[in-house]
Amino acid sequence: MSRDNRNICHSKTFEYIYKTYAKDIRRFLFFKTQDIDRAEDLMQDVFIKLWDNCEKVDYDKVKSYIFSIANNMFLNVIKHEKVVKDYNKLNKKGDTNESPEFIMLEKEFMEKLETTIANLPEKQREVFLMNRIEKKKYKQIAEQLSISVKAVEKRMHQALLTMRKEIGNI
Repeated sequence: MSRDNRNICHSKTFEYIYKTYAKDIRRFLFFKTQDIDRAEDLMQDVFIKLWDNCEKVDYDKVKSYIFSIANNMFLNVIKHEKVVKDYNKLNKKGDTNESPEFIMLEKEFMEKLETTIANLPEKQREVFLMNRIEKKKYKQIAEQLSISVKAVEKRMHQALLTMRKEIGNI
């Protein structure tokens, strides 16, 4: 394959990658979301992110890169939905025993938690969310990401250090 054909920023190469993997990414996301419209939207976002980062992505690793992006986007959607659901549940309890200060502090904490997770380096965020949101064991994460369990442990450790530094013990 010529150099231009391996350059993801080259429109023909990008188009080839899209045609090759779009259906698989959509299926993967549909399996996760059970919502074809959401899967389609997320799939489009995956390829937008690939295009935005085309210079940084190695052609030989493009498949794992886009599946990682798809998985991270799905995890971010789930995390956001959980936060919204918890927040709505809290607000529906109009007669809570919590003081307004407690509710405000909890809201601020959740916002800080979301921001801190969003600001983690991608690999750390991915492992953190897979472990804490999807409840996957380190071995399962390692197999899914094609990395060693030690690498998962290191990423999780670094993520937790950052989380503790930013928001205290979690």
